[in-house]
Amino acid sequence: MRTVRDDDTVYVVLKESADSTLVRDPATGEERHLPTDSLEPAGGTAPLDALATAIPEDARAVVRACHADWHLGVLVALADDGPLPARSLVARFETCESDLVGALTEFRAAELVEETDVHGERGYRLTDAGESGIGALRD
Repeated sequence: MRTVRDDDTVYVVLKESADSTLVRDPATGEERHLPTDSLEPAGGTAPLDALATAIPEDARAVVRACHADWHLGVLVALADDGPLPARSLVARFETCESDLVGALTEFRAAELVEETDVHGERGYRLTDAGESGIGALRD
């Protein structure tokens, strides 16, 4: 499998002949035949990376940041009940504080979560990207 592009879009090649190439638009899943001479190699775009663009970027960021189901659960809890104070996160989820801090640090690095003040305490809330990512996964 390889990727090609025309003026506007990167495609994944499904089948190719001298005159016509069957391609799939990864973002829409639409397949169509295009003239082979209208396409050029999409250098630097790996086929699997191109296929991943079918998933919204914010949802991909959530998937990349979550290494276990409980990580995703933290983000869902923040989406549903957030922002939440840091101390209540540890008590609420009955998880090791250092594990939770590690997960929150990764979420902050991925720009899914940010620190905030919750009733005078340090807490966390989802960023717009975090909310969008969780929303896309729920849809």
